[in-house]
Amino acid sequence: MADDNHYTAPTKFVEANGIRFAYRRFGKTGGVPIIMNIHFRGTMDHWDPAITDGLAERREVILFDNAGVGASSGEVPATFPDMARDAIAFIKALGIGKADVLGYSIGGKIAQEIAVQAPDVVRKLLLVGTGPRGADTAASKSAEIFSATYDPPEHLWIAAHFSPSAAGRAAGLAYLERKHRRRDRSPEVSEISAATQYQAIIKSNEKVDGVLDYLSEIRHPTLVVHGHNDLVIPTINGFTLQQHLPNAQLIIYPDSSHGPFYQYPELFLAHASLFLDA
Repeated sequence: MADDNHYTAPTKFVEANGIRFAYRRFGKTGGVPIIMNIHFRGTMDHWDPAITDGLAERREVILFDNAGVGASSGEVPATFPDMARDAIAFIKALGIGKADVLGYSIGGKIAQEIAVQAPDVVRKLLLVGTGPRGADTAASKSAEIFSATYDPPEHLWIAAHFSPSAAGRAAGLAYLERKHRRRDRSPEVSEISAATQYQAIIKSNEKVDGVLDYLSEIRHPTLVVHGHNDLVIPTINGFTLQQHLPNAQLIIYPDSSHGPFYQYPELFLAHASLFLDA
């Protein structure tokens, strides 16, 4: 396990809640592991190896496909609390009593729900390019980005994750090259599963009285990371999280969009290490 990395770690399976979860774990063992929750339409193979292998130098990293996604069985639930329920079952099935939880995009929404439902399981939270319940999506370009046609199709992820600047596009191309070095990959998310994920997004973003009150329950040390112009989950949502979480700090990276840690992997790893080791 300690000798494996993003490209070589074998895919394993564990059963919980009637779901056969696919996962990979690698990195330095013996400390608190970090559980990675991926974005909309993402699988284990959509993570940037620069991030996962960088984190694995100092701690154990666990990637997984949640219910109904990639190589895992079951169906995608229609709400983030239910996705979190499945993620918690997965964590407990591995015998993990305490974990750091990183969530990116909708994975960040799931990470928050994990902290609400199973606070004793979570040590620290890292929330990247995400927002709270009732997120402000007025300036979001998500619908345009995900409905557009790309040649090649994988360039969707450059548009979704990276700044449209020349530097952002270059970083996006480098990410895709790293991402595709692994050959045995999880199946892509089906259209049915993606549609259900989208239903969960719509439900989560509903504006109701007291929609942010739950954040006061999440007292775990939290690092919020956002791009300066997030085209998918607008940057204001990172500020909202920081203002309402009792123990949160916020970093906003320049010339970046929805995937700031992919655009600045070395900077993010430095910040993440400072936060996780403190």
